[in-house]
Amino acid sequence: MEIAEDVVKNMSVGAVFKDCGGKISSLDFHRTEDLMVTAAEDASIRLYDTASATPMKTLYSARYGVDHICFTHHTNAVIFSSSNGKSLRYLSLYDNRFLRYFRGHTQRVVSLCMSPKNDSFMSGSLDHTVRLWDLRSNVCQGLLRVRGRPSVAYDQQGLVFAVAMEGGAIKLFDVRSFDKGPFDTFLVGGDTAEVAGMKFSNDGKMMLLSTTNSRVYLLDAYSGKKMHGFTLKPSRNGETLEASFSPDGRYVISGSGDGSLRIWSSLSGAEVACWTNNAGIPAVVKWAPRRLMFATASYVLAFWIPDVSKL
Repeated sequence: MEIAEDVVKNMSVGAVFKDCGGKISSLDFHRTEDLMVTAAEDASIRLYDTASATPMKTLYSARYGVDHICFTHHTNAVIFSSSNGKSLRYLSLYDNRFLRYFRGHTQRVVSLCMSPKNDSFMSGSLDHTVRLWDLRSNVCQGLLRVRGRPSVAYDQQGLVFAVAMEGGAIKLFDVRSFDKGPFDTFLVGGDTAEVAGMKFSNDGKMMLLSTTNSRVYLLDAYSGKKMHGFTLKPSRNGETLEASFSPDGRYVISGSGDGSLRIWSSLSGAEVACWTNNAGIPAVVKWAPRRLMFATASYVLAFWIPDVSKL
């Protein structure tokens, strides 16, 4: 279903949570249930019900810390990277028990992505490798050596994954035969040399790149051509800014280093809305896959919904 532009323009904060003892580093929505999970600097993992906007559970990974986090297909299980280590962990939220460890990276994990279709997931590290894993085994299923800081993403059908690396190169792999090498390579070039985040639109036709120098690029996923570029204010502390698609792919949203939150049309590239009354820099931003809402996070977590009084 397409989201009308006047609905997007009239989104407002519907719920605010100030329960974290540190900055939120990542969040993820469950694909099929009204659940959201966050990871924060205070080593906390928090679970929320997005339908009722209520906190459900808080767990701590005090020994290892927590940085990037993703839901698995189960409602009570997540994978996350450690903030003070190099390993990945598969955690049961039900009983706060580690189900499996995934070791192999020698430096910090900077990109983590779960397959939308099965138990496979990928991790990219500052050790210049991308590793492919399966939740059912702690043995690495595949290894790709890359240049620079890697960023990884699956398409929404789970058939293709992309790896962005130094020099503005994006390599596309068939999940079933990734060991044969990429089937296509985009040389985006320019100032996309350090891609901090990458996402496919739900229809697989577009890709979104967030760079470490506060630029966001919208690409044609078939040709690699730059469709639009958006410039953000750099964050004073150098944190990377996440950008996300709306579920219908018609809009791109991202926080900016000046504390504002911006939305653009993916068709025209024009700015649709801008909000400046945010608590801190909304560096973490994601649209919910099942509801007309998105979440932003810094030291404060906010749920944004349409303001029906203005529609």
